[in-house]
Amino acid sequence: MRGLIIAVQFLTRLPTPQLSDFDPTEMPAAIRWFPAVGLIVGGIVAGTWWLGGLIDPWAAGLFGLAAWIMVTGALHLDGLADLADALGASHRDPDRLLAVMKDPHVGSFGVLALILQCAAKLVLLALLASRIGPAPLVLVPALARIGPLGWTRWLPPLGSGMAERFAWAVRPADIAFWTTLAVLSWLFWPPLAVAAPLVILWALWLKARLGGVSGDCHGAGIELIETGLLIALLIATALPHAT
Repeated sequence: MRGLIIAVQFLTRLPTPQLSDFDPTEMPAAIRWFPAVGLIVGGIVAGTWWLGGLIDPWAAGLFGLAAWIMVTGALHLDGLADLADALGASHRDPDRLLAVMKDPHVGSFGVLALILQCAAKLVLLALLASRIGPAPLVLVPALARIGPLGWTRWLPPLGSGMAERFAWAVRPADIAFWTTLAVLSWLFWPPLAVAAPLVILWALWLKARLGGVSGDCHGAGIELIETGLLIALLIATALPHAT
């Protein structure tokens, strides 16, 4: 369970048992537990969202979004903002793109990306409050966090950051295990199957536009796929005979 504890410490602000003998070389293997951490995040978000829904759909949206941000410490939102700033300021210069992504300051493109992403999740969570139960929402963060396993396996790392440290740690068996569980979940909630093409499309875009993947690209991809899954759930509830 050490890998799970390290993954929880890395991806969330949740309290965990302290590992007094922690070795930094253990960090890369923690990526195998990212989807499991997503289930934890999803459970907290779905529970808070459901409680908010007892008051009002907009309360559900606000409570769910606030829980999502607080439990993750806005880690993936930071990646989305950094990538947006880099794309807006790099002018297709790969060296400048990497330099901007490493800059800790948030620029105008990053601010706009954060506003749009938070607004999208707020509205989608509010609209879903009277249409679905909490179970599929639990799975949304978990399915999005399968993405980094594939992106790490398929794409070269950009620079010498976290993506490079993760590059060796993902095994085919890890992808097969989590993909199998994802497919089983799609049997109960078919709209969530859109996770597969979204993960692949993000990998193709990263390959074509950036030539590889970085930690910020992982975070941005997780955020965008989460939003895509919420949209898929909303569309499914609007279709005739949707359940």
